[in-house]
Amino acid sequence: MRSLGQNEASLACPQGCCPTSLLFDPPPPESQNTTSKPRNSSAECRHSFAATTASSIFPNTKFTDHESLPSLHESFSEFNKVYPQYSETNQVDHVRAKEYYHLTFSSQSCLDYIGIGLFSYYQRQQYHGTSKTQLASSSAPQSSPQYSDIPFFSLSYKTGNLKTLLLHGGQESEYESAMKRRIMKFLNISENDYFMVFTANRTSAFKLVADSYPFQSSKKLLTVYDYESEAVEAMINCSEKRGAKAMSAEFSWPRLRIQSTKLRKMIVSKRKKKKKRGLFVFPLHSRVTGARYPYVWMSIAQENGWQVLIDACALGPKDMDSFGLSLFQPDFLICSFYKVFGENPSGFGCLFVKKSAITTLESSSCAGIVNLVPDRFLNQPSADKGSSGNCKQKPLTSLQEQELSSLNSFSGRIQTSQALKVEEESSELQIIVPTESKGLVESLKTTKARDGENGRFNIECRCLDQVDSLGLILITNRTRYLINWLVNSMMKLKHPNAAGESLVKIYGPKVKFDRGPALAFNVFDWKGEKVEPVLVQKLADRNNVSLSYGFLHHIWFADKYAEDKGKVLQTKEGRGEGVTTSKKKDRDRLGVTVVTAALSFLANFEDVYKLWTFVARFLDADFVEKERWRYTALNQKTIEV
Repeated sequence: MRSLGQNEASLACPQGCCPTSLLFDPPPPESQNTTSKPRNSSAECRHSFAATTASSIFPNTKFTDHESLPSLHESFSEFNKVYPQYSETNQVDHVRAKEYYHLTFSSQSCLDYIGIGLFSYYQRQQYHGTSKTQLASSSAPQSSPQYSDIPFFSLSYKTGNLKTLLLHGGQESEYESAMKRRIMKFLNISENDYFMVFTANRTSAFKLVADSYPFQSSKKLLTVYDYESEAVEAMINCSEKRGAKAMSAEFSWPRLRIQSTKLRKMIVSKRKKKKKRGLFVFPLHSRVTGARYPYVWMSIAQENGWQVLIDACALGPKDMDSFGLSLFQPDFLICSFYKVFGENPSGFGCLFVKKSAITTLESSSCAGIVNLVPDRFLNQPSADKGSSGNCKQKPLTSLQEQELSSLNSFSGRIQTSQALKVEEESSELQIIVPTESKGLVESLKTTKARDGENGRFNIECRCLDQVDSLGLILITNRTRYLINWLVNSMMKLKHPNAAGESLVKIYGPKVKFDRGPALAFNVFDWKGEKVEPVLVQKLADRNNVSLSYGFLHHIWFADKYAEDKGKVLQTKEGRGEGVTTSKKKDRDRLGVTVVTAALSFLANFEDVYKLWTFVARFLDADFVEKERWRYTALNQKTIEV
């Protein structure tokens, strides 16, 4: 057996991301041909990734007792043997130690963040320390200025007409202009092709499109989501009120792949003459299961007269680099940003509208558009703002942030009934702020900010800078190693009974080269009964592991899985009645509630190891029964920690 040379190894795996055992296997007899076809070699590497991972991590082993798990040190040592290229991603560990040291101090594994971070924790601490020093030494009026709990900016709501804003533009502060430039540069989106709007959150962005899209002439709304999303549900409800016919793709049990035949029938027009059919809403991958979807669906939709909305909220921080925006040119694109990973999940949504699509929109008064208000304006005394009376921004920084937290689509739970209730009342929220914030926003428009390079005001978004520096390949490889190790290790947990039933059921892709860094799973006790996902989430939180839970739906069962259908499908409330109903609305209410975990680019091996060892505790029947009894006895929706 010989080692491959550097050139040969790069041909075998162009990205250097396959397990080491692949690179040391003897070449096949036809190896002379493979060197002339690097594309085939790469395809072979991808195909072999799952098999090699499964055979190299805890081979021929099952764990039936949580106390028998290998230690963190032992597991990490074996992990590095399987994935030696992981050490090439240690730049992330340096960034985490220097800029996000609060994660180490708190011992918290944050596996519930979705979106892209703007700032680092170190930057936030540095900023607040500077602000307090400046304020303490300034000759301000006796009334103490209000500090914002939110680093760098807060949000000010405004109502308006989306189409008018897109056509004629609107006055904005230099701070907002600088933030737009930074985000568009980060996402590789050209200002010549797209117009960008700040929204309160992801849900607001979806509702803005639904409120303005011409469903009277282009009646169909087709979505591709294997999970229930509050943003998508808000869009569907709004569009149906405006005359749209809402449809959804279905996902084949058990791998939850897109049911291609049905989706193609819904997309493809039988008429030869092209006609505007409606809006095709397509996430590039599932933020719950980690399934990635073929981009070809966008092309098929566009060829058949659909306008396309891309949901990029679940993308990794540099995934837009490989998306090919100029190739597909969607009409709309939505993404979300949060402020500080592991410390402040609030933030904003971004709606990008292709300039050539603006004229197709209808004029309507929309809520959800926001201004960004820099903290330095919040910290100034009211006399400096040119507004009458006290402008303490209390509704902005407390009530609005509380509402934003309830509605947020940036981290934490994917769906809550409370969030939907607050969203329905969002129109009332808009009238809370304007009287106090109007003068503030006007002052932003007329006040000169400090000039940066080339006479432009620049904002340092240190998290974006760090991601740009690390690059797409390094970040993608790191999360690929971690998520596949976690999936494989989860499947090694077995109950100690005679049947040897699996402790964990994973939904969607298992070990796979190009799966996303998200995982949907459930825990089952030794009797085969599902442990309530909300209970798993709360217990994880008590063990310093932050998880979410979601609801998988639109699941299609082939005839051979008819028995599974009756066992698996339930309502969100946990009831299984009516699983054989033929009514579409009743079918849409059925699905599977799951625990979810998502890995950010800052995730490390200790994070996934902590989740694995926590889940393994459910192998102890006494642990499960004790915690379930306590949860039931308290008769509450949350466990006080």
